[in-house]
Amino acid sequence: MNGKLAYRIILLALLVGLVAFAFIHFDLYLLFTNKNRLIDHIRASRFDVLAFIGIQIIQVVIAFIPGEISGFIGGYLYGPVCGTLYSTIGLTLGSWIAFMLARFFGKPLLARAVRKEVFDKFNHFMEHKGLVVSFLLFLIPGFPKDYLCYIMGASRIPVTTFIVVSTIGRFFGTAMLSISGNIAYRQQYVLLAIITAAALIVSVLAWLYHDKILEILKGRKQ
Repeated sequence: MNGKLAYRIILLALLVGLVAFAFIHFDLYLLFTNKNRLIDHIRASRFDVLAFIGIQIIQVVIAFIPGEISGFIGGYLYGPVCGTLYSTIGLTLGSWIAFMLARFFGKPLLARAVRKEVFDKFNHFMEHKGLVVSFLLFLIPGFPKDYLCYIMGASRIPVTTFIVVSTIGRFFGTAMLSISGNIAYRQQYVLLAIITAAALIVSVLAWLYHDKILEILKGRKQ
């Protein structure tokens, strides 16, 4: 092991330890498991918009945290337009941070942040710079987009290209979550139930058939 790699592994271990300490010491993990607690936390903040954007950044960088709750809350608190805007800012910054972390730390980080089976499935596209396919993966519900940011960071894709692909690819899902949150705020529960059911059906189908979708995309790419 060369000195540069050893330095990055030590730095990575310190970073992971610091994040874990912050989540436990400040009970941050509770915010992402309870919608009402998260709403109260944002509303209590003096700079609530910045707090919300920060939460969106965190849930991308810590990839196993589900982002649906915070995206929904964006529309609930700020409406469909501002909710989508603030979420997009947070998601873009979080995606960029995850991308740059993977680019700096490389395999030591990927081994800890991304499960091997997930990496193997998506690495094909990264190696061949499948930008169109990468965009579709961000666009399709049910795919692990936050993990994808780390995988793309370990590829040769330029930073600017990644930001464009990930931001545009996430936009539709972000807008739908914000619209759903706003519908819930207006207590239009029947409409919310219809949209939620439709989104769940699409997400479940995408998840159940994601291997087949990947094979189709691989065939088209080849």
